Amino acid sequence: MNRVCSLLGIRYPIIQGGMVWCSGWKLASAVSNAGGLGLIGAGSMHPEILREHICKCRAATGKPFGVNIPLMYPQIEEIMKMVVDEGVKIVFTSAGNPKTWTGWLKEHGVTVVHVVSSSRFAIKCEEAGVDAIVAEGFEAGGHNGREETTTFCLIPAVRSAISLPLIAAGGIATGEGILAAMVLGAEGVQIGTRFALADESSASALFKERCLAIGEGDTRLVLKKLIPTRLVKNAFRDAVETAEDRGASVEELRALLGKGRAKKGIFEGDMENGELEIGQVAALLSSKQSVETVMREMIETYEKILNKDYSFG
Repeated sequence: MNRVCSLLGIRYPIIQGGMVWCSGWKLASAVSNAGGLGLIGAGSMHPEILREHICKCRAATGKPFGVNIPLMYPQIEEIMKMVVDEGVKIVFTSAGNPKTWTGWLKEHGVTVVHVVSSSRFAIKCEEAGVDAIVAEGFEAGGHNGREETTTFCLIPAVRSAISLPLIAAGGIATGEGILAAMVLGAEGVQIGTRFALADESSASALFKERCLAIGEGDTRLVLKKLIPTRLVKNAFRDAVETAEDRGASVEELRALLGKGRAKKGIFEGDMENGELEIGQVAALLSSKQSVETVMREMIETYEKILNKDYSFG
């Protein structure tokens, strides 16, 4: 059993990303029941809604699950206290300084994993005392690192910089991708896009259909002056790109973004005026599937190609 499986108490070193408007208790419990680690995405939930999802997830699975908490969350103190009070044992943090909450969480018996996009931040995570690190490449959907380092470059760089268990993310959705990440030095993978489009995801059916129909190159990283975000082409992204091309200020972009864009696109299904956040790897996916099918396909493919002869010549 590898270090990620041992640390998290799971059968397969596959973590479902904690994605806004996708990662409710249904998705998290389905992934955990299939042998991976399901994460409830706190980023789109008020504290009491998150509490409800934690309770429902616990009722739906006897396996380990966790909560993903963006450290920029406006009610972060309330969320952290509630997660501990509810007995959550695994927390993935992101979008902030890991030193702020890692020590407090570990004092309360919580395993802490932090998401980074560079070796520099990975080293800071190790210094902060986290238990494992997710290194997420530029290919990922949603909010992204400013460094724009691809997963193939990021994973070996982070591996050489830290000694902690390393989880790869960004552009991984297949057994082949999992094996590639492991060869580069990862001990587990975090998968967002493929689970975001699974049957159990709470995302709108219209959003899933749109993302399953996109091709190579149909996503782009925009809003770099605010928080770099990978989006599918639609009227909103066109407006953002037009504004950025004329040199719009941070204030103008913030006003254009407004509030609730991700909810409007991902959860409510407004395909033109919402933020349609998804990773580049969506171009490899074309059919609706259950979490059970997704997990089985990835594991079977991984094991099959692991036994192939790739000798040169």
